[in-house]
Amino acid sequence: MKFYLGIHQPAWLERDLGIPLLVSHRRLAGRRTLPRATHPWAVDSGGFSELSLYGRWRSDARSYVAAVRRYAEEIGNLEWAAPQDWMVEAAVRARTGLSVRAHLQRTVRNYLQLRDLAPELPIIPIVQGDQVTDYHRCADLYERHGVDLAALSLVGVGSVCRRSHTGEVERIVRSLHARGLVLHCFGVKILGLARYGEAIASSDSAAWSFSGRYVAGCTPSHRSEANCLRYALDWHARLHQRITATTVAGPVRSDPEARAGTVTRRSPQRRRGYTHPDTARPASRPAHGRADDVAGSSPGRGARR
Repeated sequence: MKFYLGIHQPAWLERDLGIPLLVSHRRLAGRRTLPRATHPWAVDSGGFSELSLYGRWRSDARSYVAAVRRYAEEIGNLEWAAPQDWMVEAAVRARTGLSVRAHLQRTVRNYLQLRDLAPELPIIPIVQGDQVTDYHRCADLYERHGVDLAALSLVGVGSVCRRSHTGEVERIVRSLHARGLVLHCFGVKILGLARYGEAIASSDSAAWSFSGRYVAGCTPSHRSEANCLRYALDWHARLHQRITATTVAGPVRSDPEARAGTVTRRSPQRRRGYTHPDTARPASRPAHGRADDVAGSSPGRGARR
């Protein structure tokens, strides 16, 4: 499994660190000059902060495409970029005033817009949801609009990093993996990697920065380790060792419900009769909705579409 170190300092992209990095669009946008990346990296859209603060996306799809294109050209080595997705955490929905269904529709619609505007950019789709069935409803929505998720090199899984129950995330991840998707999980907990790491292709975390707030700085100029490169690299090295040890020993499987209903990974041509788990019991795929589920839905409040 590939693990991206989430960072707040774009200048670190220039350093020969030998590990993949994840940087937020919010840390890069508006900079006159950008660093030149020495290794592969990915850009996160910063959606949780954007929606939590403003209840909407302040930039439209064209503006975001222009920014990602600039990162790809000026920074280079860009592996993929997240879209302007809509997380479904209760705190976010309280700010947007929208339902889970509306957030799924807007997530899919934005990816379709970005893909149409810039098919050459490595922008990945993200599936969002609250319950397991929501994630599959989101995946179905992509497929109804011609996006074969199982044929793509990577699909993001959102709204999992703030969940306190690892077993809940495991059920989501394993059900999507059984659907044949190559997954990147945003900000999953270390315990989760030990339990279902073999079911995902990559993940990321900036948890080192949070823990570093409570550690005295390694130099007189550092009040804490929250922005210390040495601390971040040491944290990443320890995590990598733990992931490697788990891979050798075999994954921890402490939640039998998470394994119920999983199916052998199939090619896109053989998935038409697929069923996915809804907690412990299998359930049929959600019924297909109207074709205007995405295109016909109105934009978020104040969104510039």
